[in-house]
Amino acid sequence: MHIKVKRGWEMPERLATPEAVFLNRRALLGGSLGMAAASLAGGPAHAALPGEGTGAVKTADLYPAKQNPAYTLDRPLTAERYSADYNNFYEYGTNKTVTPGSNALKVQPWTIKIDGLVETPFEIGFEDLVRKMALEERLYRHRCVEAWSMAVPWTGFPLSALVALAKPKGDAKYIQMQTFMDKAMAPGQRAFFYPWPYTEGLTMAEAGNDLAFMVTGVYGKPILNQFGAPLRLAVPWKYGFKSVKSINRITFTAERPKTFWEGLQASEYGFWANVNPAVPHPRWSQASERVLGTDERVPTLIYNGYGAQVADLYKGLEKERLFV
Repeated sequence: MHIKVKRGWEMPERLATPEAVFLNRRALLGGSLGMAAASLAGGPAHAALPGEGTGAVKTADLYPAKQNPAYTLDRPLTAERYSADYNNFYEYGTNKTVTPGSNALKVQPWTIKIDGLVETPFEIGFEDLVRKMALEERLYRHRCVEAWSMAVPWTGFPLSALVALAKPKGDAKYIQMQTFMDKAMAPGQRAFFYPWPYTEGLTMAEAGNDLAFMVTGVYGKPILNQFGAPLRLAVPWKYGFKSVKSINRITFTAERPKTFWEGLQASEYGFWANVNPAVPHPRWSQASERVLGTDERVPTLIYNGYGAQVADLYKGLEKERLFV
């Protein structure tokens, strides 16, 4: 007899959005996608958002992708009009209203460099990369270190598939990801006190975890600029700053990368940055979070609710700050 034990981040089937309703966006993409997405998330229709349609339009035929039913939520999706207008993207400003500035982000053409400890370093165009992968949609929680959260339908492919394509050598222990560097296109990069380009990293074990996801789309269409077009990372058990945006270089290395925020203030933003309500930020509590769109305060869950899938990655690291 097979007994299925639900994981901590799964919701009861009776509360799930019916598949026919959720996938109805496919038929509405031509002219009323905005209304469909807003209706799905429980809000009124909205006009096209700034940044909409500026993503990798050459791959628009791949969206919406089929939803993977293994990745569901215990809360409603955040309406796009909220999540798309509240973003951290320091290349385009230090406040949350970065959408207008991010219109300057040019994503065609876009090339990703794969180097470091791999069998053969190479470069690959974004479109070529995406068409090598089987895209799927996953519903993920997203928890910012600033104590706000959202629930988003990301589209993309497992990071493990990219690792397999890269063919890292046996001595590669970490994967380092970097955002583009272009001061003309991103005015925020002219600020000399930041360690540009934005750099993040994972261990190879973290990169191989099923939850680690390379994002190419959101809300059933190519990813909007302000979310980190055309390619970003999603690691939902970690604070949001680990999910590096607009990736154009991926390096496999034996040395632990010095990440962007760790380089600025390591005492506040450690390398691990796993969501932990019991470890406060030096300037605020992490015990609860504000949900975008409703402003409801809800308790924060250890590993953002994904502990059953990732806790084993951190055994033996109890002495490292923010290891959990």
